[in-house]
Amino acid sequence: MSHTAVAPAELLRRLHTSPSVTHVEIIPPAAGDPVEWPSWVPPELRDSLAARGISRPWRHQAEAATLAREGRHVVVATGTASGKSLAYLLPSLSALFEDPKATVLYLAPTKALAADQLRAVLALAPGVRPACYDGDTPTDEREWIRANSRFILTNPDMLHHAILPNHGAWSSFLRRLTHVIVDECHVYRGLFGSHVAHVLRRLRRVADRYAPVSFGSDDTAPTTGAPSVAAQDPVSPGAVIPVQPGAVVPAQPGAEVPAQPGTEVPAQPGAEVPAQPGTEVPAQPGTEVPAQPGTEVPAQPGTEVPAQPGTEVPAQPGTEVPAQPGTEAEGKVAGHRSGRGRAARRSRAVFVLASATSGDPAATASRLTGLPVTEVSADGSPRGGVTFALWEPPLLPPELSGGLAEADPDDPLAIPSVRRSALRETADLLTDAITHGVRTLAFVRSRRGAEVVASIARRSLDEAVPGLGSRVAAYRAGFLREERRELERALLSGELLGMASTNALELGVDLVGLDAVIICGYPGTRASLWQQAGRAGRSGGEALAVLVARDDPLDTYLVHHPDALFGRPVEATVLDPANPYVLGPQLCCAANEAPLTEDDLELFGGAPAAATVAALVASGALRRRPTGYFWTHRTRPDVDLRGSGGSPINVVESATGRLLGTVDPASSHMIVHPGAVYLHQGSSFIVEELHLDDAVALVRAEEPDWTTHARDVTSLAVTSVRERLDAGPVGLFLGEVDVTSQVVSYQRRRVGSGEVIDTRPLDLPVRELHTVAVWFTITPEALEAAGVEPADFPGALHAAEHAAIGLLPLVATCDRWDIGGISTAAHPDTGYPTVFVYDGHPGGAGFAERAHGMAADWLRATREAISSCACETGCPACVQSPKCGNGNNPLAKDAAVLVLDTVLAALPV
Repeated sequence: MSHTAVAPAELLRRLHTSPSVTHVEIIPPAAGDPVEWPSWVPPELRDSLAARGISRPWRHQAEAATLAREGRHVVVATGTASGKSLAYLLPSLSALFEDPKATVLYLAPTKALAADQLRAVLALAPGVRPACYDGDTPTDEREWIRANSRFILTNPDMLHHAILPNHGAWSSFLRRLTHVIVDECHVYRGLFGSHVAHVLRRLRRVADRYAPVSFGSDDTAPTTGAPSVAAQDPVSPGAVIPVQPGAVVPAQPGAEVPAQPGTEVPAQPGAEVPAQPGTEVPAQPGTEVPAQPGTEVPAQPGTEVPAQPGTEVPAQPGTEVPAQPGTEAEGKVAGHRSGRGRAARRSRAVFVLASATSGDPAATASRLTGLPVTEVSADGSPRGGVTFALWEPPLLPPELSGGLAEADPDDPLAIPSVRRSALRETADLLTDAITHGVRTLAFVRSRRGAEVVASIARRSLDEAVPGLGSRVAAYRAGFLREERRELERALLSGELLGMASTNALELGVDLVGLDAVIICGYPGTRASLWQQAGRAGRSGGEALAVLVARDDPLDTYLVHHPDALFGRPVEATVLDPANPYVLGPQLCCAANEAPLTEDDLELFGGAPAAATVAALVASGALRRRPTGYFWTHRTRPDVDLRGSGGSPINVVESATGRLLGTVDPASSHMIVHPGAVYLHQGSSFIVEELHLDDAVALVRAEEPDWTTHARDVTSLAVTSVRERLDAGPVGLFLGEVDVTSQVVSYQRRRVGSGEVIDTRPLDLPVRELHTVAVWFTITPEALEAAGVEPADFPGALHAAEHAAIGLLPLVATCDRWDIGGISTAAHPDTGYPTVFVYDGHPGGAGFAERAHGMAADWLRATREAISSCACETGCPACVQSPKCGNGNNPLAKDAAVLVLDTVLAALPV
């Protein structure tokens, strides 16, 4: 068989032999807009760039770099492969070339991206001794990096767990800091983004602490002179008392949330597949959410332990030894505040942020950093043409329709299919592309799905050309560091012709030479869709992108409404630094690093921060002293940026002790419960034991002819109402709720037929979630007047809930798996038929607020998605849900339209 590569558009023509392609969008190529090098770029840096084939910058690169050079915080928000990295490398490396003592801190959301940028910096400026400082960095190398590297690449988790709590050891680096680079900042959304926003404020505060002192400053921006390494109140050691239940958990002495090499903890809510009538709970097993793509919880056990009160900390060369809390020296330094006629400490560090194209990137970057940020969004780079196809899998023949054989195996509770599985369709498209010599990357929404696609493609390729299947691999979170780096190298070199990946490869790793991207299921936001599509054609050549619709309401809506994808701007990023489940723990972290002052509270949000500090003082977590608010415990606050519930679960082969990978704790109950089938690079393992306290799942190698699907039960209680709208028979509410869930059983299903072999009980701990929800109520009389019979109330509300959850990503930057829902014909807290949709993150992530603010638009799109579906009684494309623990029963499709008509008629336009 010939493997001569064909053009992407020609490949689409060859594949376009069925009505599966619902729309083709031709995105024309664009010419670049090069400009001359800014005069301030050092000649040696220009020479290094020229040696790499970069003769001149594009206009947006030069514009953003010049703004940063002038000391203005800037975000460059342009398309994938537009060369955003040069926009921050020009000013930062120029500063290092000019000042032999200057330093730069680079933050990436994933280790893969940091490793990729390390290669770029080494090629341009090896003399600055760039180095990655993350959870994979050996302990014996960390001290050398801290003392010698002038360009350190890390991630927000490592900054939070290892660098900021030990800022005394980093004083020399922080004093000379000229630039802070925040790459791929659009991924910092929801709960994770809100945490990162405070980590960056803590960085600014600590950097100000070590900045040179100037006098007579009129600048009133928050600064800090608090000097302690671990600003603990030595009087009251004890357990951490959180501002909210579960918000702050005490750490072990010196602990930094250890991780095994290769750990990647995506943000996942704990609840998964509910089983109460009409419930739906977030987080598919193994799903990777684009807010939390691929970063690991860093730090090795016992490293970088903060000084205890009364101990003496030796200074590194060139550093200053901070005063201990409560001492006279501490009071003197703390008195050096900004203001007229007083000494002001202000770091000179300029923040340079890189973002995918997004809505209002300047406002988002400003919320993230707490600084005024200038936007550069006019893309001056050249772009090859893109053929973008929307692909709907074909209907199954009547003899197969309604069975489980084609159901996606990564669904927690597979639904009888009416269309061919999106995973199998993606695997076939990947196979076809590779046989035509087209190097292709397939994005799949879950870890298990990536393994399934790669496995099917390998088998199909080996049947066509023996041995060709070895040139396809899976790439996902949970692989060990060595595996990930080898896979990245093989893909870049061309040894691998195809790869099935989770969104771990969505971000800016430079994948030169890829011709096509297949996206299995809408990734949740248009920003992620274009990021994934942009991985093809990165060398400027023609590219093909195919979005394969899953059998769910949102995907079906999009492939039949292409204007929703191609005719709309990319959505804005949602984050809420004032979330009390974020703000309280982060203020505790800041107080541990140095006592909080009144000026600091402005930095952390003003009035909400002041109210939260008062609550922390009342609870005993903080203590007020004349020089500030002190952390009252000898151990650090144990705060997880990603809301993943603690350390990752290590998956270990019991017979050999070999570490296969890791699973985030939020997904562990669904993925590695006792008896579960665990997939790793095409091999199957059975989970023998799950030890949550030790964070270990023991597995044995086995090739069963069945798969496993866990199920849980869920309940919801309203705790407070923030906003309410009374619209006659309809009520619209926003408020706080408590969600309780527990994984109670799992099914074994026969591979191929989907036949249920048996259901086995599980005894796993109950999980509780305090979060934010939007909900609407309708009086029974209004439902009956609309034509909904009382017997159909549960099914009508249940169907409306499913579709509403599926369509929420149209108006909020969330994924279906970020949110959950419950519907009931008579909820005890409302007294009426009610539909709830809630955020799947502690304290909320801003999605419910967005839904509440755009309720009419959201529910109108939901109504259209249901009414326009050609099925008779409901299907996965309209009202059935892959997460429904009640087996998608009862559902009343037509009555759901009547429910939504009633709500929309009552709501203000």
